[in-house]
Amino acid sequence: MESNGFNLIWLVLALPLLGFLLQALAGQRIEKAVGRRTLGALAVAPIALSFLIAVFLTQRLAGLAPGDRNVVVWGGEWIRISQLNIPFEAIVDPLSMTMVLIITGIGALIHLYATGYMSEEREYARFFTYLNLFIASMLILVLGNNLVLLFIGWEGVGLCSYLLIGFWYTDLANAKAANKAFIVNRIGDWSLTLGLFLIVAALATVFPKVSGDRILSFDTMLPALQSILKDNPALATGIALLLFGGAAGKSAQFPLYVWLPDAMAGPTPVSALIHAATMVTSGVVLLNRMHVVFECSPVASAIVCAIGAFTALFAALIAFGQTDIKKVLAYSTVSQLGFMFIGCGAGAYWTGMFHVTTHAFFKALLFLGAGAVIHAMAHEQDMRRYGKLAKYLPITFGTMLVGALAISGFPLMSGFFSKEAILGAALAGTHAQVDGFAIGEWAGLVGLVVAGLTALYMTRLTFLTFLGNEERWRTAPAEIHHESHAVAFGVSELLDLSDPHGFYKTMDSQAEEDHAHHGLTSDHTPHEVGPSMWIPLVVLAALSVFGGFLLQSNGMFEHWLQPMPLPVLGEVRTEPTTINLTMYSLIAAFAGMILGAIFYYRGLPANQGLDETKWTPLRLWQRNQFGFDQGVTTLAVEGGGDLGRSLWHWIDNGVIDGFVRGIALVATVSGGVLRQIQTGSVRLYALVMLVGVVGFLSYFLVASHLAIAVTGGR
Repeated sequence: MESNGFNLIWLVLALPLLGFLLQALAGQRIEKAVGRRTLGALAVAPIALSFLIAVFLTQRLAGLAPGDRNVVVWGGEWIRISQLNIPFEAIVDPLSMTMVLIITGIGALIHLYATGYMSEEREYARFFTYLNLFIASMLILVLGNNLVLLFIGWEGVGLCSYLLIGFWYTDLANAKAANKAFIVNRIGDWSLTLGLFLIVAALATVFPKVSGDRILSFDTMLPALQSILKDNPALATGIALLLFGGAAGKSAQFPLYVWLPDAMAGPTPVSALIHAATMVTSGVVLLNRMHVVFECSPVASAIVCAIGAFTALFAALIAFGQTDIKKVLAYSTVSQLGFMFIGCGAGAYWTGMFHVTTHAFFKALLFLGAGAVIHAMAHEQDMRRYGKLAKYLPITFGTMLVGALAISGFPLMSGFFSKEAILGAALAGTHAQVDGFAIGEWAGLVGLVVAGLTALYMTRLTFLTFLGNEERWRTAPAEIHHESHAVAFGVSELLDLSDPHGFYKTMDSQAEEDHAHHGLTSDHTPHEVGPSMWIPLVVLAALSVFGGFLLQSNGMFEHWLQPMPLPVLGEVRTEPTTINLTMYSLIAAFAGMILGAIFYYRGLPANQGLDETKWTPLRLWQRNQFGFDQGVTTLAVEGGGDLGRSLWHWIDNGVIDGFVRGIALVATVSGGVLRQIQTGSVRLYALVMLVGVVGFLSYFLVASHLAIAVTGGR
């Protein structure tokens, strides 16, 4: 459709980029000239303005007929190679605008919160430089109308996550966490890249038949790709699984989930942005954008559904062993992402996006609420040192309680509606089937179990943090588990760059010095956070209460997302909130909350205390991810080192160097032989020439006589 009236979409993208450049090039000077509050406002304003423009464009898009809600906005020539043309284009459709509203709306609230949370940081401008760039990269990912722009945004969010997770890079643990996130995501990105190459190879077979030369633009590519893959299920499965590998990396599905819990090393606003509005949602967006590929491969859809179900269950079980409040929420994100993939694997792609939306509300709320708790508790993150904080932090408690109820599936909360939609689609079992085996149905049953576990571990978090019988920080040992706020130094201030151990040792010492004012004491009195931090909590709490109900009213969200760029081949039509499903879902949610209250209403059980030698083996196993993360790390680091050394010994040293050495040996031996006749004697050289001429003539005469004899003189 013509882009008339939708050119403002470029402003939505340009404003965060402008904010990024402003913070990067002039941030420190602005801070010195007019103060930190003004600098913070200049970081928030571009994102908030982008949100307002996005609301206007979404209203205009909603006013179009369903079949016309696929607008391509041309931005100019970009890449042209022979007949291949890749213009700079944006796609304005229900999927992209849903994500734009989430990214800019939730992102603006997180930016506002961060102005208060990061107010004591020396590298204030650097933080907001990265944060603005993160928003811009995610917008490129969701708005780009071709695979190349999608990939640029995809890599951009990976870069920004590395920069923000390792923001306090002077702590060794933070640097390692950032490296881990970057490296694990490279595995997923490798899979995505292969999938994109395979798509291009497939499209090359029909390129002359396609009208126009914008073969990689989604509006042109998806119909062509569908026509190729619907008769070639093997190719469809290969492409789909490679794309899913990329999605699993960004959206933390088993086994590539291991980076996300360690991403808690970054500041809490970063955790909220990654988990709620940007990076981890990109995998679900990819599956929705490329849904025609998965529609052509029931096998790939079944695998997506199965891995999503396993990830949801696995991460929910691990959450019980965590004592760090942010780690509990991190594993809950991994689990909830599993729910989203169940919905996509079941063929009801809109349910995955529905849960992306509601999850953005309550997960941003929970992370920002956890940040308020950490801020109030002198940067202590261990829930075993909390207790009875409700009376000190009433706003934080009230809003986090709303978030906990929403993620637990409490009736009429936002999470209730999106989970019901996913479970209803999965239990219908009409899409994710292999040889008649309905994997979707089993995934739906696992989802019901996970819903109960979610309610249980969130009740545990609520009671250990805000309720109970004692204020445990008054009696707990003085060991502190805090977010690192290490000061970022310039290169000239490092003592020894040649020794990374010396570097980090020096930096850690400085970080400890900076933390001298942190730490809980028996006379510590927690206090509520300021308006810049609690206002976003209240807004997100309201969205967590009413957002799900408003989006599902009269099937609004389903009807909004259903007119995808192409009609799906095997569209799933179910009523997700049947009486039986609702009843089972409510039983799971209330059972989890009741059991959590029974176990934790008094506070911290004895077998979960500070002395971990008294922990049960199961809980220790849960805390350590059932040994999976350590096993993978050992295999990757030590096993990778052994593999590298073996390849060096046998391939590099044995084969390649052996081949080179062999050539040198042949040259040496032949040279030694030939050197014997290089005497400098003219007579000898003349004799050799004479022998050569005689030999040549003899060969010529003999060959001529043989030819005459064979042909009979003809």
